[in-house]
Amino acid sequence: MQPKSIPLEQINIQDLFWSKHIDLVKNVIIPYQWEAMNDLIEDAESSHCIENFKIAAKEAEGAFYGAVFQDTDVAKWLEAVGFSLATHKDEALEKMADRVIETIGKAQCEDGYLNTYFTLKAPEDRWTDLCEGHELYTAGHMMEAAVAYYKGTGKKRFLEIVMKFADLICETFGSEAGKIHGYPGHQEVEIGLIKLYEVTGNQRYLEMAKYFIDTRGVGENYFLKEMARPGYQYIFPEFKDYDPRYSQSHLPVREQETAEGHAVRAVYMYCAMADLAKYCKDESLYKACMKLWDNIVTKRMYITGGIGSSGILERFTTDYDLPNEYNYSESCASIGLALFGLRMAQMTKDATFIDVVERALYNTVLAGIALDGKSFFYVNPLEVWPEACIHRTSKEHVKPIRQKWFGVACCPPNIARTLASLGQYIYTVEERTLFVQLFISNDTCIPLENENIQVQLTTCFPQNNSYTLHIAKPNAPIKVALRVPDYAETYKVMVNGEEAPYAVEKGYAYILIDAESEINVSFLAPARWIYANPSVRADVGKVALQRGPLVYCLEEKDNGDNLSSLYVDTTKAIEEMPSANWKGIVELKVSGKRVETESWDKAKLYSTHKPKMVDTTLQAIPYPYWNNRGVGEMLVWMKTFN
Repeated sequence: MQPKSIPLEQINIQDLFWSKHIDLVKNVIIPYQWEAMNDLIEDAESSHCIENFKIAAKEAEGAFYGAVFQDTDVAKWLEAVGFSLATHKDEALEKMADRVIETIGKAQCEDGYLNTYFTLKAPEDRWTDLCEGHELYTAGHMMEAAVAYYKGTGKKRFLEIVMKFADLICETFGSEAGKIHGYPGHQEVEIGLIKLYEVTGNQRYLEMAKYFIDTRGVGENYFLKEMARPGYQYIFPEFKDYDPRYSQSHLPVREQETAEGHAVRAVYMYCAMADLAKYCKDESLYKACMKLWDNIVTKRMYITGGIGSSGILERFTTDYDLPNEYNYSESCASIGLALFGLRMAQMTKDATFIDVVERALYNTVLAGIALDGKSFFYVNPLEVWPEACIHRTSKEHVKPIRQKWFGVACCPPNIARTLASLGQYIYTVEERTLFVQLFISNDTCIPLENENIQVQLTTCFPQNNSYTLHIAKPNAPIKVALRVPDYAETYKVMVNGEEAPYAVEKGYAYILIDAESEINVSFLAPARWIYANPSVRADVGKVALQRGPLVYCLEEKDNGDNLSSLYVDTTKAIEEMPSANWKGIVELKVSGKRVETESWDKAKLYSTHKPKMVDTTLQAIPYPYWNNRGVGEMLVWMKTFN
């Protein structure tokens, strides 16, 4: 048995830091995204995705509108609804979701096929363009949504719809004669099939997921064969001169050692590989996952947990290529990284994976949504000069302000489902061992071997670096594995008022509990200067600020314009202070110098005149909160003169 997450319905989160984000899901984000998907948000990009289903269901008339994967916005929204209903019952929301599900059921073809783009726009092209068509990707998100909704409500209608679709996929694809010997252009169906297997026990779904992973990149590339067909029409013009690395189909998955191509595709595939390594006891898949994870986190990941540095094709590039001002770091990619890391932590019982999960969740994922829940970043750069974010330039993908919606809106509902399911990251359990992963206040009923036990975690983290864990009396001794984060100093554990000895293994401090206990954990995690590997050319001669899991940034609001003219003094103390802007947040002040521009001859672009530097104090805020006070410059990596 391997560790697994706690069912969401057994977790009640009430946390100083996270509740303001999580409460937005049910109170703001889900209603707002419902309006967006129904094109009711003024001045927002059109979605039409609900209308597409109504048209396919013959509840309305019209034509398909949107991207080939437009259905997935509805799927991820329903998944967020399912997660939310698991923890907060809402009769009106459930009825609304049930109506959407009935429309989806009516839109389903007789044989089980479900995809409004191909049903309405190109019915003759089913399964003929796996590279670009996103049919299997869309199916996977539908499967995930149906499982979440079933778990959250106990209702099987949506599950039955997607099982019919999954059965069709199993009948259509495979190694047998007469079946399509292909695999998805955008990985996701593998995760969906595995989740269907988990709730139904149907081995066929697990075997289908395994087929898609096992056959990928083997022999002649399937996508290149598709594109070589006479009369092939590209859905996406940028796919001409297609490089199989883009879809991780350049090699069999077990032979891949570097994270290549589209970052979201990559980490979704790695999630499925980790799941299959677990369920199929496949050591070769496990080893491949370890190599790919190591390549990402040691050579291709931003300090914020962002991945996929290229604004062209949303992809990984090469080791240490981590530019700040025009990087991509799609929100969905960091969500996928967190999901991959959670699986690896559960498989290995190694807390270093959760260090990365925490980094991604606290920084890039949170940065993707405004504090009011009504606008979003798709791209998450580490340096922004708004005036330079010009259309048809190298920075055209960088938005200096969060957007109300996107024509391709995969990130907003993905962030919604992530916040709604945050509880899955807090604990994992294995027989009679409880792993404490994230420090988030909650009351939870923990299902241990042969009993359920009540646990309460109380904390003001990350403002304060301590927490209290109250564990009810167990029927038999249990192990508690307390994560020791990579930024922790002077780690201390008290049990019932007395300092407790512990053994650290793979980043967890293990203690034994055999009675009702109050565990107090404390550590130091002061604000620190962080340096990048010198091979990261964009950050040589620069430093960043980090306190606990939070990365900090400078904003024009606090520090004036032309942030690139600022230098920090790393020999001076970093001042920590409670934020006047956000409850439960610490802001930082540091000493530095500013290149003085007033004396510069404005008629000259270049000069032999050396600019003057003047002393200044710089104020830094957590990166995820940038751009919540208006448009302005932002900077994570700062120049240093010492």
